[in-house]
Amino acid sequence: MNQAELNIRFINSIHQCPREDWQALLNRLEISYPFIQFDYLAALEDSYSCSAKTGWIPKHCLIFQADQLVGFMPCYEKHHSYGEYVFDHQWAQAYQQYDLHYYPKLLTAIPFTPCAGPRLIVDNAIDQAYVEDKIVQSIQQLCNTEQYSGWHFLFPQQALKQLPSRLGVQFHWYNKNYQSFDDFLSYFTSRKRKGILKERRKVEEQGFALHHIEGSEATTKDWQCFYHFYQLTYAKRSGHSGYLTESFFKQMADKFSHHCLLVFASLNDKTVAGALYFKDDDSLYGRYWGCYEEFDFLHFECCYYQGIDYCIKHKLKHIDAGAQGEHKIARGFEPIYTHSNHYLQHPGFYEAVQNFGEEEKPHIEIYKNNCSDSLPFKK
Repeated sequence: MNQAELNIRFINSIHQCPREDWQALLNRLEISYPFIQFDYLAALEDSYSCSAKTGWIPKHCLIFQADQLVGFMPCYEKHHSYGEYVFDHQWAQAYQQYDLHYYPKLLTAIPFTPCAGPRLIVDNAIDQAYVEDKIVQSIQQLCNTEQYSGWHFLFPQQALKQLPSRLGVQFHWYNKNYQSFDDFLSYFTSRKRKGILKERRKVEEQGFALHHIEGSEATTKDWQCFYHFYQLTYAKRSGHSGYLTESFFKQMADKFSHHCLLVFASLNDKTVAGALYFKDDDSLYGRYWGCYEEFDFLHFECCYYQGIDYCIKHKLKHIDAGAQGEHKIARGFEPIYTHSNHYLQHPGFYEAVQNFGEEEKPHIEIYKNNCSDSLPFKK
C-alpha cells in the first residue's frame, strides 16, 4: 500500500461519513466494542447529548486512501472538562493564572464513558505506527488552525508512543471459566466469601426480585422507567439533570438494543431500581444506575453481582464497571491500568505535563500494587 496517499479529514458530524463505510471497517476488524459503533455515536449527536450547547462539538477524524475510508477516530471540540474522567481541571486553572485559554481543546474519547477500548481505528493493511505519526501531525496542525490549547487521547487500549502519557487505575472483573457464582466465590478467602454471601442474602431477605431484560426485548415502558432512574441519580448527586437526554435512550431502544442489558429490582411488584449495561462479544460494561430510595446492598447486587451472574451464564470474559470505586476490590474486581495521552501547544505547559506524567507514574504503580494486595482471593 502506498502510504503517501493517506488523506486525513475532520468532519463536524458523524453523518458526514457514510454509516456503511464506518461499520464495514469495524466489521473487517471484528470490533464489536459498543461505544465506537456508528449508531452509538450518532445517537449522542442526534439526541443533542453532544452538541455546541453541551460543550461537546463533534470533530471526528477520517482517514482515506484515495476515496476509500481506511480509518477513523472520534473527536470532539470541548469547552469544559466534564464527562471525561481523566481530570485536567488543575491544568485549566494553571492556564488561567497565566492569562491563557485552555478551552477550547480537542478530545478523542467516548463522551461520558470512562471505558477503555479502541479509539484510533485503522485498516490492518496500513502500518499502525505510520498512521499514528500522521494523526499526531494532523492534530497538531488542526490545533494551530483552530486555536485549540491541545489534544487529549483518553482511555485507548494502548497509549500513543509519540506523546506524553498518564496512567490511571480502574477495577475490572475477569471470568476465569467460572461455572457459577458459587464457583467464583470458592476462590475467595473464607471471610471475604461470607461477606459477599451476606450482602446477597440481605437483598433477598428484603424481598427484592431481580430481572434481566435484554435490550431487544425491553418495552418502551422499560426504557422510560430506566431513564427516570438515570435522572434520579444525577438529581441526588449533583442537583442537575444527567448528560444524556431522553431521546438518547429512545435511540438506544430503536437502533442499539442488541448491545444493551437492563437489570431491574422490584419490591412488592413495584420496580424500585435499575441498572443499564452495554455489551459486546466479550465484555459487559456497567454504565448507569438509579433507584427511588437507598436499600441495603441493592446497588452492589444490581451493578456487580447481577453482571457477574450474567457473564458466567453467557460466557462473557470481562466486566468494565467504569471509573473509580475501591469498594469493587472486595468484590473480586482487579486493578488494571488505564492510559491517556496529552499534547499541549504551549511549549512550557507541554513540558510540564510530560514531567507530571513521569512523576505521577510511580505513585500510580504503588497504588495499583496495594490494591492488588487487597484482593479477596486466596493467595
